[in-house]
Amino acid sequence: MEKKDLLRISMIQSHIIWEDVDENIAYYGELLRRVKGRTDLAVLPELFTTGLSMRTADLSEPVTGRTVAALKKYAADYKLAITGSFMASDNGKCYNRAFFITPDGKEYYYDKRHLFSMAGESECFSAGHKRLIINYLGWNICPLVCYDLRFPVWSRNVGNEYDLLIYVANWAESRKKVWKTLLQARAIENMCFVCGVNRIGVDAREFKYHGGSVIYSPKGKKLYTAGEKDALTVTGIIKREDLDSLRSKFPAWQDADKFQLISIKN
Repeated sequence: MEKKDLLRISMIQSHIIWEDVDENIAYYGELLRRVKGRTDLAVLPELFTTGLSMRTADLSEPVTGRTVAALKKYAADYKLAITGSFMASDNGKCYNRAFFITPDGKEYYYDKRHLFSMAGESECFSAGHKRLIINYLGWNICPLVCYDLRFPVWSRNVGNEYDLLIYVANWAESRKKVWKTLLQARAIENMCFVCGVNRIGVDAREFKYHGGSVIYSPKGKKLYTAGEKDALTVTGIIKREDLDSLRSKFPAWQDADKFQLISIKN
């Protein structure tokens, strides 16, 4: 696989058409087409085909369904990788499943570990138990989903196992300060780039979303932002040299506590 010292990331911040899978696939497909040739990785919001719906029996689908098929076609046609999450059915259960689809057709999945019980997510979805790290263009990338952001142990970068941490979200406007603060904290404590992509608009449950999609440097510096409330795609470039230089000159990661994550299935 080609290795890149510079990685182009497109944050696709937009609204989500409530519970309309086909319309959202087509809508986001057009947004992906617009970044063709200008990016390596496009990041979509959490549950980009449905919004934060709890109608899992009606709206979930397997990874062999229409959503992943469309994503694989977009990735191949536009020559970019795509990440986000969708409502996935698997062995009689439903998961808020993050996907990472590469231009050559490889597909990777992570099931959201921390379900937002205050919105009823834990009653309709099953929790995942295994973190995912993908190597793409020489970058190790860890995709996580929304509420996972509040739990730093799950996000912990042990021995620099990843370079880029991505959070896709439906993060409420009322907690936008928390979103900004925790994304920056995850970048600093894990000595990695962090990209957070959130939706905008108001959904059918009257939850308001502010966007606030952003990329932070390993030092916690805001590099790129899509701002608040507007539907906007912003493409930023992250540099391998910046990451390697910090880890070499300030190797705090070598003094980190040693531990191993053990997931206990409920």
